[in-house]
Amino acid sequence: MIRLKVVQVRSALDRGARQRGTLRALGIRRIGHSVVHEDKPEIRGMIKAVEHLVTVEEIEEI
Repeated sequence: MIRLKVVQVRSALDRGARQRGTLRALGIRRIGHSVVHEDKPEIRGMIKAVEHLVTVEEIEEI
């Protein structure tokens, strides 16, 4: 199963409410905070909406 590690690297202060809400929905709280999610189309879509604020790393589980 592939999981995605999402880390916020840029501030969301000057962004719109939708982008801040997307980060909240992903569970990210601050710069440097990371969360791990299963690789699902819904999560990929949220990441795509805020790709300029986050970095994504694929984690392969055994």
